[in-house]
Amino acid sequence: MSLQSDFLAVILGGGRGSRLFPLTENRAKPAVPIAGKYRLIDIPISNCINSGIYRIAVLTQFNSVSLHRHIARTYYFDAFHTGWVQVWAAEQTTESLDWYQGTADAVRKQLQEIKSTRARHVIILAGDHLYRMDYSKMARFHQETDADVTIAVQPVLASEAKRFGILKRDKSLLISDFAEKPTDPGILLDMVSRDDPERPYLGSMGIYIFKIEALIKLLSNQESQDFGKHIIPEAIRTHTVYGYDFTGYWEDIGTIRSFYETNLMLTKPYSAFNFYDPEQIIYTRARFLPNSKVKNSKLEDVVISDGCLISDASIKHSLIGLRSVIHSGTTIIDSILMGADDYIRQDKDDPSVMLEFGIGSGCTIQGAIIDKNPIFGHGVTIKPFPPGTDLDGDKYYVRDGIVVIPKNTVLPDGTYIGPDNNQED
Repeated sequence: MSLQSDFLAVILGGGRGSRLFPLTENRAKPAVPIAGKYRLIDIPISNCINSGIYRIAVLTQFNSVSLHRHIARTYYFDAFHTGWVQVWAAEQTTESLDWYQGTADAVRKQLQEIKSTRARHVIILAGDHLYRMDYSKMARFHQETDADVTIAVQPVLASEAKRFGILKRDKSLLISDFAEKPTDPGILLDMVSRDDPERPYLGSMGIYIFKIEALIKLLSNQESQDFGKHIIPEAIRTHTVYGYDFTGYWEDIGTIRSFYETNLMLTKPYSAFNFYDPEQIIYTRARFLPNSKVKNSKLEDVVISDGCLISDASIKHSLIGLRSVIHSGTTIIDSILMGADDYIRQDKDDPSVMLEFGIGSGCTIQGAIIDKNPIFGHGVTIKPFPPGTDLDGDKYYVRDGIVVIPKNTVLPDGTYIGPDNNQED
């Protein structure tokens, strides 16, 4: 088995990402920053590189400029390496004037590019999951079982079953049934496949390996637009489909709540996902930023990225992104600051005035996600709303009680955002 010549990785760039709005207002889901200095797309690409898969295609369509830029600046191999990371953008052709209509349709519209690689197997990956996986082990299982299709599976909590594609598997690990995000109690009862009351189901991780012949045949039905809804159920009826067990950490970063909780989990000393593994590195763009400076501040369970300037602040259980500037007297609790693309920018109304990105003095920020390039004045206060609260405010959004400040937002002195006063002062 040669992963380098026999396998092609295809990473799905995602659709509109409405459940992650407003973080996806101006960027694709895989381009959303995570853990202070990375992007979500870094996870599957790094897993591919660490697994010995060096031919990687990223399928993009919505808000893809920053994703393209990140990939171009980060993933390039030297002249003596046969690998590549390419962006395959949605395009109109003489054969089709439509954009991607779903995950399967995106792959279908790139079949000629896939065939041109002469890969014997195609591994389909999502661009918005956090996990570390050696795909070579799954590839070996795929070939040893002579599977037409192999699906990575993991036990699922009973309360979470409605969020996943649920699989039923026999003792030989052959998949016999599949239900996409089932809600019917009868279907859920029939799909129980594990003798574990807490995790009675097997869920699809959205990671698939196809023999190229099987992929081409399954995509020949033009009405099949999505892998979970159409391709996988059809494959189970007509092909040999096996389930490969994955026991490591895996999280679908599909909602603001999951994004928020996953990032804050990383601030703990022994977090479930480890970015510090020296043998399975998570790669990202090398920015050559200076070290962060922290002056006379109190920090507890905090991740601080490169190039930050923090003075006389109190920060607890929070993640501080690249180039974050935090001024004196500011308190930050249970929050994510994504940082900034630079330290200063010109005022849009008066180009002679330079504005400084960052959090002003005397601010209090709790239970919030602050997207890139914030300009906060003195005494800004942000407090979380009750869980389940969703609303759109002036210069902010609330999703499941979490306050989200969009990219490039300016909040003047004394701004208050909280559950007891939804308006700015």
